[in-house]
Order: sequence, then C-alpha cells, then structure tokens
Amino acid sequence: MLRRWRSLPSSFAAPSQLLRPCARLPRLPPKWDEGTRRLLSSRSSHRQEVTPAEAYTNDGPVPPARIQQELTARTKSLPTVCPGCGAHSQTVDSETPGFYGVRRARNAVKKESQKQEDAIFRAALANAPLAATGEDTPASQENAPRPSTTPSVPICDRCHELLYQSRGTSIVHPSMQSIQAIIEESPHKHNHIYHVLDAADFPMSLIPNLQHALHLPQMRTRNRRSKSIRYVRGRVAEVSFIVTRSDLLAPNKEQVDKLMPYLQEVLRDALGRHDRNIRLGNVRCVSAIRGWWTKNVKEEIWATGGAGWMVGKVNVGKSALFEAVYPKGRGQREGLSLGRTAFGLQKDGVPQPTAFADSSGELSEGAESADGATKEPTTYQESELQLDRAAQEDAADEEPFDEDEDASLLPPAQPETAYPVMPLVSSLPGTTASPIRIPFGDGKGELIDLPGVHRSNLDSHVKAEHKKEMVMKSRVVPEQYIIRPGQSLLLGGLIRITHKSTSADDPVILAYPFLPPAFTPHVTGTHKAIAIQTGTHSAESHGREGEIYTGTVETIATDTAKTKIKPAGTYSLEWDVTKRRAGPLTDPTAGKQKAANLPFMVYSADVLIESVGWVELVCQVRRRIESLLSPGALGALDIEDTDARGMLPEVDVFSPEGKYVGLRRPMCAWLLGGKKKTPVHERRLRPRQTISVSKRREGSRRVES
Repeated sequence: MLRRWRSLPSSFAAPSQLLRPCARLPRLPPKWDEGTRRLLSSRSSHRQEVTPAEAYTNDGPVPPARIQQELTARTKSLPTVCPGCGAHSQTVDSETPGFYGVRRARNAVKKESQKQEDAIFRAALANAPLAATGEDTPASQENAPRPSTTPSVPICDRCHELLYQSRGTSIVHPSMQSIQAIIEESPHKHNHIYHVLDAADFPMSLIPNLQHALHLPQMRTRNRRSKSIRYVRGRVAEVSFIVTRSDLLAPNKEQVDKLMPYLQEVLRDALGRHDRNIRLGNVRCVSAIRGWWTKNVKEEIWATGGAGWMVGKVNVGKSALFEAVYPKGRGQREGLSLGRTAFGLQKDGVPQPTAFADSSGELSEGAESADGATKEPTTYQESELQLDRAAQEDAADEEPFDEDEDASLLPPAQPETAYPVMPLVSSLPGTTASPIRIPFGDGKGELIDLPGVHRSNLDSHVKAEHKKEMVMKSRVVPEQYIIRPGQSLLLGGLIRITHKSTSADDPVILAYPFLPPAFTPHVTGTHKAIAIQTGTHSAESHGREGEIYTGTVETIATDTAKTKIKPAGTYSLEWDVTKRRAGPLTDPTAGKQKAANLPFMVYSADVLIESVGWVELVCQVRRRIESLLSPGALGALDIEDTDARGMLPEVDVFSPEGKYVGLRRPMCAWLLGGKKKTPVHERRLRPRQTISVSKRREGSRRVES
C-alpha cells in the first residue's frame, strides 16, 4: 500500500496538505471501548475547534485576522431583511427578530471552506489516473465541481430556531390602523387584497368591517348597475376572500366544492346587515397542502399584477398560502443578477424607477410592442457597471442617512429571483414580524405577506406542554358522543358544553367534536364536569362543596385559567336539518317521504372555538301539532305560545373569561367525512354469536361426562 502511495504523481500529493489538522488528531480506540471513545471524541472535537481546517493553507496556519475579515465580509453581505420573517437584519439584540449571530456566520464560513477543500480533493482524485499516464487533463478540470455562485439567502436566528427547534417568541401583533398605513404606502396603482380566513373556525377569523378599517371602496352589490372597479385617489383596491385549509372540511375536493354555497351564506351572515347584499363571487376555498384551487389563484395573481396583499389574523395560513400561490420562475430575464428589484435597477444602493415597475400594464423599455418593433434597451455598459461597483464599495463603509427610511412602514422589496426564499411557515402565532415583499415577473407585480392581526389568546390559558397540539393539521374523523340531560361534554378540561335540560324525558344531544388532539372529549355528569374544569367541587356535588378535585381526568388548563371560568352564553340548536339527517326516509330512491310529513324534527348547530375548531351538535325532537290559532289571536287572548320556543334544544357553554366561543349554521361535516362504510356485498350475513365463559365451561363438562 505504501509503495502504491509513493508511486502517485506529485499533483496528487498536493491535497494531502489540506488534511493536516486531521493528521494531528489522536487515533480513536476500537468501537467496543465506548467510555474511552466518548472522552477522546470530545477531545478531538475540541481540538478541531481550536485549529479548524480552514485555518490552514499550504504555507501554514491562517492568522485570526483573516477569519475576522471573512466574518466581517459575511456580515456586510447579509440581506436587508430576513426572508423568513421580514424583520430588518441586525447583529445587536439577540432577543429581537432579524438577529444574525456570529456563531452561525462562523459555521457558514467553515462549511464553505470545507466545500472548497472537498472540490479540490475530488478534482485531484479525478486527475490522478490521467497524470500517472502523462495525459492532459483539461476536460477533467472542466468537469470538476465548482462552488455554488448563488448561495441561498440566510434566515435570522429566530427563524432558524422556529424551523429546526420549534421554539420562539411571538411578536407584538399590529393593529388595523398599522395595516391600513402600510397598504397606503403601496407604490402600485393596482392593489388586490386577499382576506385570508381559516376553515377551522370559519367565520370567526373574519376581520369585521375590513373595508371601513382600511379605507377601501365598497364591494360590488347585487345591483346590476353597480361598478365592478372603483378608483380611490387614483388607485384600485379590490378584495377577495380566501378560505384556507379547506382539506379540514371534507376528504375530497368535490365535496368541498359543494360547500361553496354554504360558505357564502355563512360569510354573508358574518358580514352583517350592512354588507348583506354584496356579491360574493370573489370567495375561494383553497388548500395549500392538497393544492386545491391554488393554481387558479396563482394565475389570477399573475394576470392581475400590481400588489397582492395577504391580510388576515394570526395562524390562518397566510404564509403557507403565500408559498403555494406565488408565481415562481416566470418572466425572468438575464438582468436580474445585476440587482434588479421591483422598482428597477439599484444604483448606489438607491432603487431607480423604471418603466417596467409600473403595474398599469404598459410596456417597459426594451420590450416588444404590439407591432413587433422594439425600443432600445436601457442596460448598463461594462464601464458603467465597474463604476457602480466601485461606488458601492466606497459607500459600503458609510451608512447614508435617509430621512424617510425610518418613517416608512413598508420595507424594501427583495431582489427578484426565479425561486426566492419563501416566508417561514410555523404554528407559532405571530411568526411574520414585518411585511415580506417578493416581486415577480420582472417588476410586473409583487406579493406581500403582512403580519397577522391579533386573533385569540386562548393559548395563554393552556399549559406549555399542550400548546403544540392546539392546531388542527389534518382532517379529524370524530366519534359520536351522547350528552344526556344532566351531563356535560368536556373538551380538554378547558371548554364545557352542558345540556341545559335536567329532565330525563328530554331528548339527548349528539356531539361530534372536530378538534385537535389537545382538546380530548370527555362526557360526564355536570357536577363532576364543573369540578374538573374549575378544580373544586361546586354546590351540585352534594356534601363535597369547596373540596379540591383529585380525580384522574386530565386537563390542559392552567391553574389561573381554572379560576376564570365564566359562562359564554346559551346557544339554541335552531337550524332544521331533518332532510339531511333523515337518511333513507327522505331519499328519492328509498322512502320518498317529505321532511314535513315525518313525526320528528332534527335540529343542529355548530359551536365554534376560536382558532381551534368546532363541535357539531344534533338533537332529534318530536314534532308538535301546530296551534289552530294564529299568533295574533293567541296574543289577543293573552295566551303565550310556548311550543315554538320549547321545541328548540339549548346548551350552555362555559370557557375562560366567557370568550373564544361562537355559533354558526351547521355544516353537517359528520355526513361529509367520517370513516368509509363497508359495502353491503362485503358485509357478513350474520356475525358469529358470542359465547360466554360459563357456557364454554358447561360445554366442556358435557363433553367430559
């Protein structure tokens, strides 16, 4: 082996100097000596830290000044804003977003130098056989791997910890006045606002009175003469509603498409009386994970151009939707590597406006016109580029003062690339710290991800170990829970739904919780449910009032939240779903009965839990005989019609501070989803009869006798 090594040419022996630090390390013991291996492994890693591989060259170790210069150069090359959260880059405060630490920069320098060493070593290995035979090696040098010239844009330390360690702190959520001030600074003439809603608690994530809060024109009404486009101060601002995470509603895309009329009606009810007559043709129901209808939204963004603003509350899926609908790899030209942004070429660090930065659809300079003629392109010559580079290097050490830089709420746009770094997607509320602007189409437009508006602080009442389980990430197939009179349904020990009736003759209520794993359902008596939720027994626990609950039912509520339990309201199951719940009785191919002729009625409602999910409640009651007298005649006779009000079943809901709960018309998601039923031809005619232990013993005795 030594003879073969010595016979290699001198060109192959040169890279061995790169392995000088590895040669100085002590020899590791055998694998079976675990204790000694741990000690020596830590010692060797410590020695590598003191004398890193990049600190050696052919002439000897590199002085620390060079490493410091590389770190300084890397610090100067940091992006203006973090591409993950949008915060301005800084190296001062490690507790605020946008901080880039020296440790990660040092590790990046090490990795780059190691990649260069590996490339040289592979090139030497490839050239060794040719050098031994005396052949030329130009082809092998051309095929040698080269270091990447376009490294990915680094993210700040906060985004790094959120991405790889799932830990971080939320930012201060902006108000609607701040969002309105940011949108007013838009440099585009055409602006499209995408109001992002969450399907988990739809429509509780709706921002009420969005048009008035952002000073936007009124949306188009059902009147056929209503204008489709309205200009305000020379700008156009349109609004579209996008319901994200639609894969939580049904397993198939076709089933979600059938829910569009229902979603429009629920949204119309949530908008209030003032906006009840608007057209809701601008509602989209998408899923960024499944890719449902994201292509349509992407094509709409590309065709419209201008500025597209993602507006919504925290944790509604804006960043995930941003990545799914951003038009990547479109309209890229060769001039983008020269610092071209949405505002044009950058000269001396200042964006220069160009014709293609206008979003009005006019042709830019150098683009082809309709008749095929082309204008003279405005590009930099080589001498101008050299002057610009020299000016930028001279101005790098001096920080120019811009009086409007601090006053502007809109950060600068990122340099346009074919496949930019997308905003960070995390379950932490308030991941996006500042607006993230990513242009597309050579200045045709840009997509802007705004920070989320405050949504709910329900997580402040939940223990730290259960906060990661508060987000519903996939469709839930719930079980059916029966709430009898005098019983309650506990959801993680934090939310309580109580049957208002206490009479045993009253009908039961069926519950289907579409909730994440943290909110484990549990049905028990009302007196015990109060003890679990509040931590102490109430007056309904006979003889145990004031005692501390010592049961085994777990709860996710903190000790402080247990003392803040208040009634959130009494909700009636007022929507009639008899036709959908009657099954084959009203099916046109089976029973062919009308819902009005059935002797019972089925009422339902969805109880919403903000930022978490919903619980579907269903109750079947007998149909009462309507009074022969009209309501007016009953009022004249001073007779109160109690049947109309007594028919509707009611529930009482209790939550921390009496908040975070809402009500909507039922979606009947239990009928859409659920486990797939076994076909009739695959079912057994009769299951095997169960045999008890006593009968088995009897049979064995008879056989023995």
